[in-house]
Amino acid sequence: MSSSLRVALVTGASSGIGKAVVECFVRDGVAVVVADVADAEGQAVVESLKAKGGTAVYVHCDVTSPDAHAHAVDVAVQTFGRIDVAVNNAGIAGDAAPLADYPIDSWKRVMDVNLNSVFYGMRAQITAMLKTGGGSIVNISSILGSVGFAGAPAYVTAKHGIVGLTQSAALDHAPQGIRVNAVGPGFIRTPMLSAMNDDVAVHEALVALHPLGRLGEPNEVAELVCFLASEKASYMTGGYYPVDGGYLAR
Repeated sequence: MSSSLRVALVTGASSGIGKAVVECFVRDGVAVVVADVADAEGQAVVESLKAKGGTAVYVHCDVTSPDAHAHAVDVAVQTFGRIDVAVNNAGIAGDAAPLADYPIDSWKRVMDVNLNSVFYGMRAQITAMLKTGGGSIVNISSILGSVGFAGAPAYVTAKHGIVGLTQSAALDHAPQGIRVNAVGPGFIRTPMLSAMNDDVAVHEALVALHPLGRLGEPNEVAELVCFLASEKASYMTGGYYPVDGGYLAR
C-alpha cells in the first residue's frame, strides 16, 4: 500500500450521512474503513466503493464499546499502515418525550451511542495518529448541538456534549498536529428521519423550519466533512459548523 495514500475511518458508515462521507472520500482518492454494526449493509457499501475503483474495507464496530473502537483503528493500521482521518458519525435519535417522562434506559442508551462513543473513538484514533505525526477528526454533532428541541432531552444533551468534546480535544492535541472539528447537520434525508418523512404534515412542518425551503441531502453534509478532513482546512480546528439550510439563523 502506498505510504502517500490517505486513510479515513468512518463510524455509522453503512447508510445516511456516513455512507455519503465514505463515498466523498473515495472520490477524493482516500482509502476508507467502513465501520458499523449493520454488517450486510456495510459490506455492500464496501463492494459498491470497490466497484467504483475505491479502496475500502469493512469492520464491525459497536461504538458503545471502547474495545471495538480500538479494534477498528487496528484494522485501519494493519490494512493500510496508518490512520489520517476519523469521522465519528454513528448515532441514534432515541425516544421522543418531555424530560420528566423520559425513560432512564433510553437516556443511558442515547448517551452511550451518541456521546460516549465519540470519546471512545477519539481516544483510540488520536493514539494512532500521534504515532504518524497528526491527523484530522470530524465529529458529527447536530444543529441541536447549539439549541434545544422539545421532547429530545437526551439527543440534545449528547449533541451539545460532542461540541464540548471536540473543543477540548482540539486544544489538547493541536500542538501535536491533530485537528478536531464538529459538523452540525440540520434535518437531513436519512433513515433516521424516515418515519417523520412518511407523515406529510410532519414533513411539511420540518421543511418550514428551514429557510431554504427543503430538507438537506446527505452529500451536502459529506462535502463539508471531507473539506474539514483535508489539507484545505489546515488552519481550522476546534470549530462547530452547521449545515442546516438556515435553521439556526431564524
